[in-house]
Amino acid sequence: MANQIDCSPEVLDYVREVSLRDDEILRELRHETAALPMGEAMQVMAEEGQFLALLVGLVGARSVVEVGTFTGYSTLCMARALPADGSLVTCDISAKWPDIARPYWERAGVADRIQVRIGEAAATLDALLTERGPGGVDLVFIDADKAGYREYYESALSLLREGGLIVLDNTLYFGRVVDPEFQDADTAALRELNSHIRDDDRVDMSLLASADGITLARKRTG
Repeated sequence: MANQIDCSPEVLDYVREVSLRDDEILRELRHETAALPMGEAMQVMAEEGQFLALLVGLVGARSVVEVGTFTGYSTLCMARALPADGSLVTCDISAKWPDIARPYWERAGVADRIQVRIGEAAATLDALLTERGPGGVDLVFIDADKAGYREYYESALSLLREGGLIVLDNTLYFGRVVDPEFQDADTAALRELNSHIRDDDRVDMSLLASADGITLARKRTG
C-alpha cells in the first residue's frame, strides 16, 4: 500500500502550476489577507478554495451555508460556483472580516448571492433551521472555532437535504490531533468529532489528508 506523498514546497508549487485556475481578484484577496496578523495561517489555501467550488458544482448546490467567513476567500470561491439564482449565507462573529471581503465579492459580481450574518454561529444556524426548515440547504462549510464544531455539525445535519454535503476544515489541526502533548479544548474537540463522524451512520464520510485536514460528510438518503 502506497503512503501519502510528502507535499514539499516543490510538489505544492507543481500542483498549483498544473491545476490552479487563478485570477486577479482571488490573488489580491489572498495578498491582503496574508498581510493581516495570522492572516496567512487562517486563510483557506488557494487550491482548497477551488476544491470547495468544485464540490458546490458536484452537489448541484443552490443553497450554501458557511460557518466562519474570515476575509471571505472561500465565500467568494463557493459563490462563484453557484447558479445565478443561488444563495450563500455566511456567518462570522465580527463584521470587520466580511467588510474586507465585500469589495472583492462585488468586483466578482457575486455580492448579490451572499448574505452575511453577524453573531454566534450556533444562533445563526438555529435561526436558519427555523426559517428554512429541515433539508433546506445543499452544502455546509464549517471553518470556525474548533470547540464549536460538534454543535455546528449537528445543526448542519438538520439543515441539509438528503444527499447534501458537510465540509469541515482543519480536522487534522496542524497535526495536533495525534500529539498527546496537546490537550487544549480545540484539539480535544476535534479528536472527539473525528471519531464521532467516523461512527455516525447518518453520513458517508472521508477525512482527506490535504491542506490542514478536510472532512467530507454526505448525508445519507432514506
